[in-house]
Amino acid sequence: MPAERQSRAAWLTVVGIGEDGLAGLGDEAKQRIAQAEIIFGGKRHLALVASFAKGEPRPWPVPFDAEMADVLALAGRNVCVLASGDPFFHGVGATLARKVKAQEMHVIPAPSAVSLAAARLGWALQDIETVSLHGRPLDLIRPLLQPGARILALTSDAEAPAAIARLLAELDFGASRLTILEALGGPSETQRSVRADAFDLENLNPLNVLAVEVESGPDARVLPLTSGLADHLFDHDGQITKREIRAITLSALAPRRGELLWDIGAGSGSIGIEWMLAHPSMRTFAIEADPVRAARIGRNAAACGV
Repeated sequence: MPAERQSRAAWLTVVGIGEDGLAGLGDEAKQRIAQAEIIFGGKRHLALVASFAKGEPRPWPVPFDAEMADVLALAGRNVCVLASGDPFFHGVGATLARKVKAQEMHVIPAPSAVSLAAARLGWALQDIETVSLHGRPLDLIRPLLQPGARILALTSDAEAPAAIARLLAELDFGASRLTILEALGGPSETQRSVRADAFDLENLNPLNVLAVEVESGPDARVLPLTSGLADHLFDHDGQITKREIRAITLSALAPRRGELLWDIGAGSGSIGIEWMLAHPSMRTFAIEADPVRAARIGRNAAACGV
């Protein structure tokens, strides 16, 4: 669809905004914010444009409505949604895209927090691992802990970096260098670095990205990048598919992106856990009648970061 026709059809504008507020927005983004009848966003985002916006501000409800009912109810009107950085990088743009046709949205992204962090550190994005731990278990970082790896993690709050540092020290990655990049793109932007096993930083900004340069010790719990993990990496009572059989089984199952595995009589959960380690999109339903083993499966899944 030609850009002019697409623009006319779009009733919803999604604008990515950084910590620098209006100063970081282009003319088109400012114009669309100024012309909007209703503007949705977090309280922080709405405050950044309060001196400029003329439409009715509507803060996101608490708890957040992933169904976007309030926005969808205004279809056809001139609506603007403010998002942090790139709306399609773990952002509200991706949520809206599941509900609103692409031709009905006009999106103006800003640099994501990950892009800004990589620029500050001089890290090539294609050479690093990224993970969102925002509102998600910190254990999801475990599969990424490979010797020499560089990781950029989106966090939820000021406490997350210290919690991740404790996890790294526990897993014998204590020598890893952590850099906390706070309030990226804004006037109070700072960055501080420390070893994971010597973490003593205080008063962190809740808006932070954690950069990890992984250094492993001799007993580091590194999860191999292939199927057939060593049996000792799973807690079990003897009810476990042994390593060699597990490797053959997973090879025969040939997991493909987004597939679902039903593991009936899951025992330690090793098959389903390795299935999910193949790709973040993989899912498993593990069914186990023994409540002690069922609880153990949950612990094994957390220990493997799935």
